[in-house]
Amino acid sequence: MKQKSIILTGGGTAGHVSLNQAIIPSLLKEGYDVHYIGSHDGIEKELITGSFPDVPYHGISSGKLRRYFSMKNFTDPFKVLAGILQAQSIIRKVKPTMIFSKGGFVSVPVVIAAKMAKIPVVIHESDVTPGLANKIALPFASHVFTIFEDTLKYLPSEKATCTGSIVRQELFEGKKDRGLRKCGFEDDKQVLLVMGGSQGSVVLNNALRSNLPELLVNFNIIHLCGKGNVDQTLTSLKGYKQFDYVTNDLSDLLHASDYIVSRAGSNSIYEFLALKKPMLLIPLSAAKSRGDQILNANIFEKQGFALVLQEEELTKNTFLKSIQRLVDQNPKIIQSMTNAESPKTPDEMVKLILQYEK
Repeated sequence: MKQKSIILTGGGTAGHVSLNQAIIPSLLKEGYDVHYIGSHDGIEKELITGSFPDVPYHGISSGKLRRYFSMKNFTDPFKVLAGILQAQSIIRKVKPTMIFSKGGFVSVPVVIAAKMAKIPVVIHESDVTPGLANKIALPFASHVFTIFEDTLKYLPSEKATCTGSIVRQELFEGKKDRGLRKCGFEDDKQVLLVMGGSQGSVVLNNALRSNLPELLVNFNIIHLCGKGNVDQTLTSLKGYKQFDYVTNDLSDLLHASDYIVSRAGSNSIYEFLALKKPMLLIPLSAAKSRGDQILNANIFEKQGFALVLQEEELTKNTFLKSIQRLVDQNPKIIQSMTNAESPKTPDEMVKLILQYEK
C-alpha cells in the first residue's frame, strides 16, 4: 500500500512554524510522508531543516502582502504567481492527501495551488483576528481551526472550529538544571527571561539593558535579544546571559525561568501558560502591526494569566515597576494558570486535521 503524503506550509516568523513543528512527529508516527513548502530563505527553512532533516523542504517564490503603499506592491504579485506555479509542480510530484497551512506570506500561493489541484486545505489561525494571509486563504480552505473562541466571529461558522491551544511535546521535556548550566548562573536568585520574538525587539532590549543594575540585584537574567543584537560590552556581566536566538535549548531556558517578559504572539504565550510561568506582556503596538498582539495580551490579562504593559507606555521606570508588580502578583497569577484548560496534544490536533484529507 502506497504511503500517504501530506504537505505543511507556513513561515515568515517562528509563530507561523511552531505548530507545524509540533505536529510533524505525530504525522510521522501515523505513517505519513511529510513535506514542507516554505520560502527560499525564511526562518521556516532554518527551523524545519534543523529540527527535521529527513522531511523534504521545498522552497518557492513568495511575495509579501502589505497593508500600506509600496512600489513592491506592483512587483510582488508576480512573485506570488511564480510561487503558485512552483507549488503546483511540487503538489503534482508529492500527490498529498491534504495540505495544512499555518499562515504567513508563503502559504498563500500554496493554498491557491492546492485548490486548483482539488487538494483539501486546512488552515490554522492562532491570533484573535485572522491575519491577512489567512484572510486571502480562507475561500480556498476546507476548514479553519482557531486557538481563541473570539476568532470564530470573524470566520464562516460552517467551516471554523476553536480547538484551544496546542503545545509541542518537547516543551515539557526541558530541564531547569540544564537551562541554568547553559547560562552559567552561580547563585540561587530567581531567573527573569526577556524575549522579543524570533526577530528580537529593540524597545524591549533597551528597556531591559537600561535597568540591568537594578534588576541584577534580585534576578539572574536570560536575554533572547534577536539576531545581531548581542551587546558585546555586556558579555562578561555576572548574572546576565545573552542569546541572539535559541531553538533546541529554548525549553530548558523556559524551565529555568521564574518570570518571563515577552511580546504577545499567541504561540509563545500559550507555551508560557502551559509551563505556568507568570508573564509581563509588552505587545507590538498598533502603529507597528494590525493590533493582534494587543488583543492576545488583553485576553490573557483578563483571564489573570499575565500583566500587560503597552509599548506606548514603556519607559525605564514603567518597565521596572511592572516587573515588581509581576513578582507581587505571582501567587495570584499561578492560581489562575492552574485553573486554566489544559492544551491539546499534537496527537489530538493531528486527528482533527486528518478528518479533512481526500
